[in-house]
Amino acid sequence: MTMSFTKWFLFFIFPMLMGTVQAQENLTGYWQPQFAVNYQVAGSYFHNFSVANRNYIYDDEEFTLKGRQLDLAHFSKLKIQDNQSVALGVQYRFRNNFEGKENELRLTQQYNITNKPFAIRYGHRVRTEQRITNSMTIHRFRYRFAVDFPLIGEKLDPGEPYFIGAFENLLSVAKNNAPQYDTRLSGQVGWQLNDGIKFQMGVEYRIEDYSSGLPQNVLFLLTSAQLSL
Repeated sequence: MTMSFTKWFLFFIFPMLMGTVQAQENLTGYWQPQFAVNYQVAGSYFHNFSVANRNYIYDDEEFTLKGRQLDLAHFSKLKIQDNQSVALGVQYRFRNNFEGKENELRLTQQYNITNKPFAIRYGHRVRTEQRITNSMTIHRFRYRFAVDFPLIGEKLDPGEPYFIGAFENLLSVAKNNAPQYDTRLSGQVGWQLNDGIKFQMGVEYRIEDYSSGLPQNVLFLLTSAQLSL
Protein backbone atom coordinates (compact mmCIF):
# COMPACT_ATOMS: atom_id res chain seq x y z
CA MET A 1 0.00 0.00 0.00
CA THR A 2 2.76 2.42 0.92
CA MET A 3 4.79 2.11 -2.27
CA SER A 4 1.74 2.19 -4.53
CA PHE A 5 0.35 5.30 -2.83
CA THR A 6 3.69 7.12 -2.82
CA LYS A 7 4.32 6.33 -6.50
CA TRP A 8 0.78 7.42 -7.38
CA PHE A 9 1.24 10.72 -5.57
CA LEU A 10 4.73 11.56 -6.83
CA PHE A 11 4.48 10.29 -10.40
CA PHE A 12 0.87 11.09 -11.25
CA ILE A 13 -0.35 14.07 -9.23
CA PHE A 14 2.84 16.13 -9.51
CA PRO A 15 3.22 15.85 -13.32
CA MET A 16 -0.50 16.52 -13.68
CA LEU A 17 -0.18 19.74 -11.67
CA MET A 18 2.88 20.81 -13.63
CA GLY A 19 1.18 20.15 -16.94
CA THR A 20 -1.92 22.06 -15.86
CA VAL A 21 -0.29 25.18 -14.48
CA GLN A 22 2.54 25.51 -17.00
CA ALA A 23 -0.07 26.44 -19.58
CA GLN A 24 -0.79 29.52 -17.50
CA GLU A 25 1.23 32.61 -18.31
CA ASN A 26 0.68 34.02 -14.83
CA LEU A 27 2.46 31.14 -13.10
CA THR A 28 5.17 31.35 -10.46
CA GLY A 29 6.94 28.31 -9.04
CA TYR A 30 8.85 28.12 -5.76
CA TRP A 31 10.93 25.65 -3.82
CA GLN A 32 10.58 26.17 -0.08
CA PRO A 33 12.71 24.13 2.35
CA GLN A 34 11.93 24.50 6.07
CA PHE A 35 13.42 23.36 9.36
CA ALA A 36 11.42 23.42 12.61
CA VAL A 37 12.07 22.59 16.26
CA ASN A 38 9.25 21.73 18.68
CA TYR A 39 9.59 21.28 22.40
CA GLN A 40 7.43 21.08 25.48
CA VAL A 41 7.99 23.91 27.94
CA ALA A 42 5.75 22.66 30.73
CA GLY A 43 2.56 20.63 30.93
CA SER A 44 0.31 21.69 28.04
CA TYR A 45 2.51 24.58 26.91
CA PHE A 46 4.72 24.15 23.80
CA HIS A 47 7.12 26.23 21.70
CA ASN A 48 7.88 25.99 17.98
CA PHE A 49 10.73 27.71 16.14
CA SER A 50 11.15 27.50 12.36
CA VAL A 51 13.21 28.90 9.51
CA ALA A 52 12.08 28.73 5.87
CA ASN A 53 13.75 29.87 2.67
CA ARG A 54 11.61 30.58 -0.42
CA ASN A 55 13.30 30.38 -3.81
CA TYR A 56 12.04 31.02 -7.34
CA ILE A 57 12.25 27.99 -9.62
CA TYR A 58 9.84 29.23 -12.35
CA ASP A 59 9.32 32.94 -13.01
CA ASP A 60 8.49 35.04 -16.10
CA GLU A 61 7.92 31.81 -18.06
CA GLU A 62 11.48 30.64 -17.42
CA PHE A 63 13.06 28.10 -15.08
CA THR A 64 15.48 29.69 -12.65
CA LEU A 65 16.86 29.39 -9.13
CA LYS A 66 17.06 32.56 -7.07
CA GLY A 67 16.17 33.53 -3.53
CA ARG A 68 13.00 35.47 -2.70
CA GLN A 69 12.80 35.64 1.09
CA LEU A 70 13.81 34.19 4.44
CA ASP A 71 11.23 33.63 7.20
CA LEU A 72 11.96 33.26 10.92
CA ALA A 73 8.95 32.28 13.03
CA HIS A 74 8.00 31.38 16.60
CA PHE A 75 4.74 29.93 17.95
CA SER A 76 3.64 29.49 21.55
CA LYS A 77 0.90 26.84 21.81
CA LEU A 78 -1.34 25.96 24.73
CA LYS A 79 -3.40 22.76 24.68
CA ILE A 80 -6.79 23.53 26.23
CA GLN A 81 -8.07 19.97 25.68
CA ASP A 82 -6.56 16.79 24.29
CA ASN A 83 -7.74 17.71 20.78
CA GLN A 84 -7.84 21.51 20.99
CA SER A 85 -5.21 24.23 21.23
CA VAL A 86 -4.72 27.97 20.94
CA ALA A 87 -1.50 29.62 19.80
CA LEU A 88 0.18 32.98 19.28
CA GLY A 89 2.86 33.46 16.66
CA VAL A 90 5.35 36.05 15.50
CA GLN A 91 7.23 35.93 12.20
CA TYR A 92 9.72 38.18 10.49
CA ARG A 93 10.13 38.01 6.72
CA PHE A 94 13.36 39.24 5.14
CA ARG A 95 12.78 40.40 1.54
CA ASN A 96 14.88 43.56 1.32
CA ASN A 97 18.12 41.58 1.13
CA PHE A 98 16.77 39.44 -1.74
CA GLU A 99 14.58 41.69 -3.89
CA GLY A 100 14.84 45.14 -2.37
CA LYS A 101 11.22 44.97 -1.15
CA GLU A 102 9.83 45.74 2.27
CA ASN A 103 10.48 43.36 5.14
CA GLU A 104 7.41 42.17 7.02
CA LEU A 105 6.44 41.57 10.63
CA ARG A 106 3.57 39.10 11.03
CA LEU A 107 1.49 38.45 14.15
CA THR A 108 -0.73 35.36 14.28
CA GLN A 109 -3.58 34.16 16.50
CA GLN A 110 -4.71 30.54 16.05
CA TYR A 111 -7.30 28.01 17.18
CA ASN A 112 -6.98 24.33 16.21
CA ILE A 113 -9.22 21.33 16.79
CA THR A 114 -8.70 17.73 15.65
CA ASN A 115 -10.83 14.61 15.55
CA LYS A 116 -9.60 11.04 15.01
CA PRO A 117 -12.49 8.55 14.89
CA PHE A 118 -10.35 5.84 13.26
CA ALA A 119 -6.91 5.89 11.60
CA ILE A 120 -7.59 9.19 9.80
CA ARG A 121 -7.22 12.42 11.75
CA TYR A 122 -9.26 15.46 10.71
CA GLY A 123 -8.16 18.97 11.63
CA HIS A 124 -9.80 22.40 11.53
CA ARG A 125 -7.60 25.47 11.96
CA VAL A 126 -8.68 29.12 12.16
CA ARG A 127 -6.10 31.89 12.01
CA THR A 128 -6.12 35.67 12.08
CA GLU A 129 -2.99 37.54 11.03
CA GLN A 130 -1.65 41.06 10.88
CA ARG A 131 0.97 41.52 8.15
CA ILE A 132 2.81 44.72 9.00
CA THR A 133 5.15 46.62 6.67
CA ASN A 134 6.21 50.28 6.55
CA SER A 135 3.57 51.09 3.93
CA MET A 136 0.50 49.22 5.23
CA THR A 137 -1.03 46.62 7.53
CA ILE A 138 -2.92 43.72 5.96
CA HIS A 139 -5.44 41.81 8.06
CA ARG A 140 -5.82 38.21 6.95
CA PHE A 141 -8.39 35.59 7.95
CA ARG A 142 -7.68 31.90 7.25
CA TYR A 143 -9.52 28.60 7.56
CA ARG A 144 -7.82 25.25 6.85
CA PHE A 145 -9.22 21.74 6.73
CA ALA A 146 -6.61 18.97 6.86
CA VAL A 147 -6.42 15.18 7.00
CA ASP A 148 -3.47 12.97 7.88
CA PHE A 149 -3.08 9.23 8.24
CA PRO A 150 -0.37 6.54 8.33
CA LEU A 151 0.31 4.67 5.11
CA ILE A 152 1.01 1.42 6.96
CA GLY A 153 -1.51 0.13 9.46
CA GLU A 154 -3.57 2.30 11.78
CA LYS A 155 -0.77 3.68 13.99
CA LEU A 156 2.32 5.65 12.97
CA ASP A 157 5.50 3.94 14.15
CA PRO A 158 9.15 5.04 13.75
CA GLY A 159 10.41 4.51 10.21
CA GLU A 160 6.93 4.50 8.65
CA PRO A 161 5.42 6.97 6.14
CA TYR A 162 2.25 9.05 6.40
CA PHE A 163 0.21 11.43 4.24
CA ILE A 164 -1.01 14.98 4.93
CA GLY A 165 -3.54 16.77 2.73
CA ALA A 166 -4.99 20.24 3.29
CA PHE A 167 -7.40 22.75 1.77
CA GLU A 168 -7.31 26.39 2.91
CA ASN A 169 -9.23 29.57 2.11
CA LEU A 170 -7.87 33.05 2.91
CA LEU A 171 -9.30 36.57 2.95
CA SER A 172 -6.95 39.59 3.04
CA VAL A 173 -8.18 43.13 3.70
CA ALA A 174 -6.31 46.42 3.96
CA LYS A 175 -7.21 50.09 4.00
CA ASN A 176 -7.80 51.53 0.52
CA ASN A 177 -7.33 48.07 -1.05
CA ALA A 178 -9.91 45.70 -2.50
CA PRO A 179 -10.37 42.42 -0.58
CA GLN A 180 -8.23 39.53 -1.84
CA TYR A 181 -9.40 35.90 -1.82
CA ASP A 182 -6.93 33.01 -2.05
CA THR A 183 -7.26 29.22 -2.11
CA ARG A 184 -4.56 26.64 -1.34
CA LEU A 185 -4.49 22.89 -1.94
CA SER A 186 -1.58 20.76 -0.73
CA GLY A 187 -0.47 17.17 -0.33
CA GLN A 188 2.66 15.85 1.33
CA VAL A 189 4.20 12.48 2.13
CA GLY A 190 6.19 12.29 5.36
CA TRP A 191 8.34 9.81 7.22
CA GLN A 192 8.56 9.34 10.97
CA LEU A 193 12.31 8.64 11.06
CA ASN A 194 12.38 8.08 14.82
CA ASP A 195 10.55 9.30 17.90
CA GLY A 196 11.72 12.89 17.39
CA ILE A 197 12.43 13.49 13.69
CA LYS A 198 10.04 13.81 10.75
CA PHE A 199 10.79 14.55 7.10
CA GLN A 200 8.10 15.72 4.64
CA MET A 201 7.96 16.50 0.93
CA GLY A 202 5.12 17.43 -1.39
CA VAL A 203 3.43 20.12 -3.44
CA GLU A 204 1.08 23.02 -2.84
CA TYR A 205 -0.99 24.80 -5.47
CA ARG A 206 -2.33 28.30 -4.80
CA ILE A 207 -4.80 30.48 -6.67
CA GLU A 208 -4.22 34.01 -5.41
CA ASP A 209 -6.74 36.84 -5.79
CA TYR A 210 -9.10 34.51 -7.66
CA SER A 211 -11.97 37.04 -7.69
CA SER A 212 -9.92 39.46 -9.81
CA GLY A 213 -9.69 39.51 -13.57
CA LEU A 214 -6.23 37.94 -13.52
CA PRO A 215 -5.76 35.45 -10.66
CA GLN A 216 -2.22 34.30 -9.95
CA ASN A 217 -1.23 30.63 -10.11
CA VAL A 218 1.50 29.60 -7.69
CA LEU A 219 3.09 26.17 -7.34
CA PHE A 220 5.29 25.21 -4.37
CA LEU A 221 7.69 22.32 -3.99
CA LEU A 222 7.83 21.76 -0.24
CA THR A 223 10.50 20.00 1.81
CA SER A 224 10.71 20.14 5.58
CA ALA A 225 12.39 18.56 8.57
CA GLN A 226 10.88 18.68 12.07
CA LEU A 227 12.73 17.94 15.28
CA SER A 228 10.77 17.33 18.49
CA LEU A 229 12.78 17.58 21.69
